[in-house]
This record gives sequence, C-alpha cells and structure tokens, in this order.
Amino acid sequence: MDQLEDGLDRYQERACSLLSDPALYINRELSWIRFNQHVLDEAKDPTHPLLERIKFLAIFSNNLDEFFMIRVSGLHHQLAEGVLKFPPDGLTTMEQLERIHKDLIPLLNEQTRIWFEDIIPELRKAGIIIHTRTSLNEKKRKNLRKYFFREIFPVLTPLAFDKSHPFPFISNLALNLAVILRRPRSHDELFARIKIPNKQFPRLIEITPDVADPISPGTQEFIFLEDLIAENLDLLFPGMEIVAAYPFRVTRDADIEIEEDEADDLLSAVEQSISKRWIGTPVRIEIAEDMIPAIIDMMGAKLAKYPHMFYRVKGPIGLADLFSMMNLDRPDLKDIPYAPSVPERLEKDPDIFHAIRQRDIILFHPYESFQPVINFLQTAAHDPDVLAIKITLYRTGTNSPIVQALLDAREHGKAVSVLVELKARFDEENNIGWARALERAGAHVVFGIMGLKVHAKLCLVVRKEKDGIVRYVHMSSGNYNAVTAKIYTDIGLFTANEEIASDVSHLFNVLTGYSQFTAYHHLLVSPGGIKKGIISRIENEIERQKSHGDGRIILKLNALQDADIIRALYTASQEGVHIQLQIRGICCLRPGIEGISDNITVTTIVGRFLEHTRIYYFHNGGDPVVLMGSSDLMPRNLKRRIEILYPILDAGIRNEVINTILPVHLRDNVKTRILQADGSYVRKTPGDAKPLQAQTWLIENRGIWNRNLMKKGSEISDR
Repeated sequence: MDQLEDGLDRYQERACSLLSDPALYINRELSWIRFNQHVLDEAKDPTHPLLERIKFLAIFSNNLDEFFMIRVSGLHHQLAEGVLKFPPDGLTTMEQLERIHKDLIPLLNEQTRIWFEDIIPELRKAGIIIHTRTSLNEKKRKNLRKYFFREIFPVLTPLAFDKSHPFPFISNLALNLAVILRRPRSHDELFARIKIPNKQFPRLIEITPDVADPISPGTQEFIFLEDLIAENLDLLFPGMEIVAAYPFRVTRDADIEIEEDEADDLLSAVEQSISKRWIGTPVRIEIAEDMIPAIIDMMGAKLAKYPHMFYRVKGPIGLADLFSMMNLDRPDLKDIPYAPSVPERLEKDPDIFHAIRQRDIILFHPYESFQPVINFLQTAAHDPDVLAIKITLYRTGTNSPIVQALLDAREHGKAVSVLVELKARFDEENNIGWARALERAGAHVVFGIMGLKVHAKLCLVVRKEKDGIVRYVHMSSGNYNAVTAKIYTDIGLFTANEEIASDVSHLFNVLTGYSQFTAYHHLLVSPGGIKKGIISRIENEIERQKSHGDGRIILKLNALQDADIIRALYTASQEGVHIQLQIRGICCLRPGIEGISDNITVTTIVGRFLEHTRIYYFHNGGDPVVLMGSSDLMPRNLKRRIEILYPILDAGIRNEVINTILPVHLRDNVKTRILQADGSYVRKTPGDAKPLQAQTWLIENRGIWNRNLMKKGSEISDR
C-alpha cells in the first residue's frame, strides 16, 4: 500500500511539473493588452453610434494610463530593486517591458488611424468639426487669437531650460508643449516648456458662434487646446522666432505605497500618500512623432532610463480627454437609452423586507435597476424596527445615495457600521471624504485589515420582528455605486437565509474586530477559502468525469491568472471535463493545447457595458453548484484581499442563471472573441445562424429571470 501511495505521489509531482511549463501560460500584462485591443476594436465598429465609438477610444487611452501608472510602474520597481521575479510564463522583467512596448506600438498607430480616418470624417458628416491649425481660415484664426489672449494667455507660464534654468518638473499625465526658439539673427536654438492648462480649460475648445463663421447652421466646431496655444506662441515669446512646438506627456508611478505597520493613523497615511501620486518615477514618455532628436535626448537624460519608455504618437496625446464629447447634446449619436426593469415582486410588494423574506431576489444590473438596493438602505434607515446596518464600501462615487442613506440611518438612531476601503485605487480621496462624514455622523467606521484590501460587497440589515431578530443580506459582484451600476454588468442577491446571514455576521466581526472565525456555512472567503473551495470543486468534477463522464465547469469572470487554479483546470481537461470559460480581461490559460487543454474553450465579450459579473458553475452530477461574488481568480483576489463567493441556494434562481443568463452570454456570436492557444483572439461570427448579441438581448428581455420565477412560484420553503 505504501509503495502504491509513493507511486501516486511521484506521478502527481511529474504531472505538476509538466503543467508548470512556462509555454502553457500567457503573460498577464500581454493578456491585458489584448483585452484593451478589444476595447479599441469597438471604436472602429460602425454598429456603435459615433459618440460611443469616441467613448471607446477614450476608454482605451484611460486604460493605458492606469496600466502604466500601476502595472508598468511595478515592473520598473522590480528592475530598480533587482528583484528576480518570474511569472508562470517565464518572462523576465525586462522582457516583459520590451514586449509591452512592442505590442503597444501597432495599437497606438491604429488608434491614431481610427481617429483621423474614421472618426474625424464621420464627425464632419454629423456637423461636428475638429479643427487643426492648418484648417482654420483667417477669420477664425483672428477671433480665436482674441479669445486666447483674453482667456488663456494669463494662465500660461513658459519655462526656459538651459544652463541657467533647470529642467522643469513634469507632473504626472500633464500635457505639455516643448517649444524651440531662436533669437533674431542667431542660429542657436533655445528650449522652453509650456504646461497645457487642461484642468482649467476643456481639452476641446468650442469655437462659439461669436468667434466662428459657421459652415452651416447647427454646425459645432472645436480645436484642441494645445493647437490653439501652439498657434499663438508668438504672444508668449515676443521678439523670438518660433521654430517648432511638440506636444509631450510624462506618465509616472502612481501606485502609492503605505507602510501600514508604521502608520499611527491609516486615514492620514493614505491622505499623505495620495499627494505623492503625481511626483512618482517616470514610466512612460509620449512624444510627438516628429519631435527632433535634441529634445528627445534631453528628456531621455532627465526622465528616461530605457528606450522602451518612449512612445511616438502620430495624433493627439492623451485621448482619455475625449470622454468630454459624451456631454454633447447629440442623442442621435449615442446609444438609445432604455429604462432598467424592477423585479415584479418588488413592485407589487411595498414592504421590501417582506419580499426578501418570502424568497431570495436577484438583480442583474444594468438590465435591472440599482434603485431597489438604494431603497433597501433608505427603508432600513427610516424603519423603526431596524436596529443596525453594516456595509462594506469600496468605490461609492460622488453624491452617493448609499452613503446618504447611511447618514440618514444615523439620524434615526440606527447602529451603523461601515468598512470603508481607503486603499481602493484612484478612489482614495472620495473614500476619505465619506469616511470623515460618516464618523462625524456617529457611524462606526473601520478602515480595513492590515495588509489586505476589503473588496467584498456586503450589506447586512438587522431587524426586530414579531418572531425575533431577522437579518437581511445584500451581496454583489459590483460596488455600491449608482453610477457604475448603469455601465457595469453585475449580479446582486437579496436573501434572509439564516445560515448565510450568520456567515455575513461572522465576517463583519472578522472585519471590524479580532474574530478569527473561519467555519462558514456557505460563504467562501479569501484569503484561503476561495482558492481551496474552487480547487475542491474542480477536483469533484474530475471525479465525476472519471466515474460518470458528466464533469462540466463554466466560469464567467473578469480575470484568470492564478497558476494553481489553471493547473487544476488543465488536469480537469486532461480527464475529459468539459470546461467553458468566459473571461473578460486577463486570461493566462492557453486553451486548445492537445493533451493539455483540448476540452477548454475561452471566450470574451466586449460591448456596450463592461462585463463585470462573476459566475462559477459546477455541474456536480446534476445537482449544480452556482457561486457568485466579488472575486476573480487572481493572486491578489485569493491572497491579498478579503473577497467572498456566495452560493445561489434558491433552485429557481439557480436554474435561471444556468438556463438563461449563462447561455445567452456563451451563445453570443456578434461581440464574442475566441482565445487561441497562441494568445491571439478570433472574432466569432454568426455564419448561417441568427445573430445574437448578449447585451442587446438582455436589454430587450430585461428582468426575464425574475418574471420566470414569479410564474414558477416558490422553489424552496418560505423562511
């Protein structure tokens, strides 16, 4: 028996070694670039309204800005500190940086092509003209010059740099002009820098009717702020010859580090760290395509350690500013608006607590309204029978109705406990403001757990009823944010299940106190619990496949990176388990490798909404397990965050997820791309089948899952 066990151990070691081959893994950063390429692809899709296409250009650029500030800066840290850190794919830090540069160049060129060849002509047809310096006629040029001198000139501060003037500090993501000048009768070139004040002025300056001579009534005309400044540089440098002006921008490390164990006050430590975000080490320098070598060399000496930090841009730099064009009053150039539905049961039953206690309720945003979540908290705030509210806040946004409901609850004497995650990247300032407001109102505010981010989305309402204390729970994949609930796809669950409510109560005690509780009835909680629980369920499907041939797994996630889970999926595929993965963004698993991942398909959907839902389905021999929640399968989610996955216990809801929500996404043949073994993607086409676009179908059939449940009646006994 011992010899048999030793043999099995050696076999498993060899199998694990084989499945650790770097060739079986896609690099995380390069996989993310492929995702952002899909965003760029949407910008050239003529089925989108024109301003929506511009929005995708802006998202592509904004994504890249954050990618460099966080991910690329992390790689630069590794280089600077001499850290030898190899991801499962085996690429060194320098190899990753060089591949990132190589892979991004064609995408940046394509972005420029889309802007000039696709978007600009279509805008002109729609009566929106983006002028360049050369397209301005004399009258517009003169009138814009007057506007420039009156409004913009007083704000500008040219900075010379030479032997007596130090190279100026270039702040993070600030757009600049590098200006070359000559004195009269001199051949010596001088250099100056002008910071473009695009925080004080819109990036696109509208040429108003009092300035412009419209080509036709109703035409809107604009010019980029940097072009307007470049056109009038002689007013800033009188008596000098303007030789040339080149736009450029520096991206800096914005991944703030907080020494939590050394901080007396976490809130103050985060606040102080935010101010350093704009002065971090440079990681990217975007320059005009035709910038002369002399300026590049000067910037390289001051800002760049490596050639891969430079990116030549043929068009406007920093197109994330194009988000502003969505403010144009042109509904004909935007997506057709729709009214999200509300579950019929919540419309018919004015008592939301009664409705939840009768039966679990799911809300699939943005197809269904986020308002019931707001109503849940507002009702709890004013209900005299509610004793306490506990909630986690990660990204709430500005003017948050959720936070206002919590403030109202305090006014009505409720015990309110709020875990505010101060380290939610780029939302720190918002969260600090809300934390202070809640503390002033008397709420018990907690700032997280040492060394971990709290990413779980949880709300618990404790209510005194005739038959005793009842706890109501809301859990979701998405943030308590009314704005993102309109543009991200997320599924939330209302339940009064006693065992789940008990789990959530224990988890809040872990978050706010010193509880070490781990014996949850139903929740999978990371660190530790989610990874263990998912691998256990994969192994169960392997055993089912061996004994009954019916192993099946479907995972719909944002990202799949964890090497141990990928190896478990490879093993399941080798045993014949049928695996369908729909991964919106990063996927480090290579599907379709003979003998390794033949039974795995990976698809992705990028469309009108950002796919943000996490659904874990395991066939479990016909008694399916469906888990949802906040966690993706990345090391950060599994090791460095408090995350949860919760089971769908209501058989009716579970069936609707399995038979409606998952299939419509997996059958999409319009916006779906299929991952190939080499890391590339192929667009899925309808062929002879009827075109099916999942997000469009879900808009047209919004709330069908809740309507079906109303028809079927209760699938489980009332609680």
